[in-house]
Amino acid sequence: MKWFLHKLAMMFGADPRKAAPTEETDAAREMKRYKKTPEQVQKRKAIIDHEHQYPLVSNKWRNMRWASIILINALFIISFAWDVQLVEGSMSASRFLGFHMADPNAALQVFLAYKELVLNLVIGTVTVVLLWWIVGGRAFCSWACPYHLLAEWAEALHLFLAKRGWVKDHPFHRGLRVVLWVIFMGLAFFTGYTVFEYINPVGIVSRALIYGPTVAVVWVIFLLGIEVFFSRRFWCRYVCPIGLTYGITGAVAPVQIKYDLEKCVHEGECRAVCLVPHVLEITKMGYASDTTEFIGPDCTRCGLCVDACPQEALSFTIRGLDKIV
Repeated sequence: MKWFLHKLAMMFGADPRKAAPTEETDAAREMKRYKKTPEQVQKRKAIIDHEHQYPLVSNKWRNMRWASIILINALFIISFAWDVQLVEGSMSASRFLGFHMADPNAALQVFLAYKELVLNLVIGTVTVVLLWWIVGGRAFCSWACPYHLLAEWAEALHLFLAKRGWVKDHPFHRGLRVVLWVIFMGLAFFTGYTVFEYINPVGIVSRALIYGPTVAVVWVIFLLGIEVFFSRRFWCRYVCPIGLTYGITGAVAPVQIKYDLEKCVHEGECRAVCLVPHVLEITKMGYASDTTEFIGPDCTRCGLCVDACPQEALSFTIRGLDKIV
């Protein structure tokens, strides 16, 4: 339980750390000791050298995610353009086949702003929370969010420029996201307006795709500029309260990324590609608390680490079924 609470705390800005001796299982302790033997050290070095010579190139999960984001947002566009009433509204609030759906972060702001519960909003929020609880909370970020796709492309450009020394990443403390979450909720309560929705790039991009661009798109371009030239994935890592809300929603979700300590050679390829690399600190030598464990709740289930790991030490699984199947 203490180790799970630490993973939860990392979502709120706590620094990653090694599992304390009291948090380690006997099996994990024995496995770590075994991996430090001279024979195993040499074996891992040989494997890592081979991987560097013949790197694994797989974009399976990335391509599936991009297709998912495009398909989900295309449904909104087609429904509006052709007036088929399949999906009405935007990513902030919508109706699917007439059934209400609402982003929980936006719904909470509406409740705080107007100080009353609307039945359709409750129904829509509960539906969305249940859906994203099943598939993993922050899976919304990497599998549905239209801004996320733009941010991935911006990150690729940032890395291209950084590799040539033309830009440098300036990280912020991850606790900033929590502070901003409180501020935005407080603004909704005290002003009576859903202030965050005016600057929320997810809603802006979604509405621009469906109804056509407005001057608000300039704000999105500005944010992407920050991510390309100043701070890698600035909005998603340090600002967006939506990610925090969904992270809480999926803290104990069935769909998880599972880590296998025995298979891992600790070369760090997974952390290099991870959208939220602090959740993969357990892949460092000596950090894990058990021989198999689930990645923390801030994980977006993007699958980039699964694609990147030649040893298959990381994999998608369904909590509970992984013991049976």
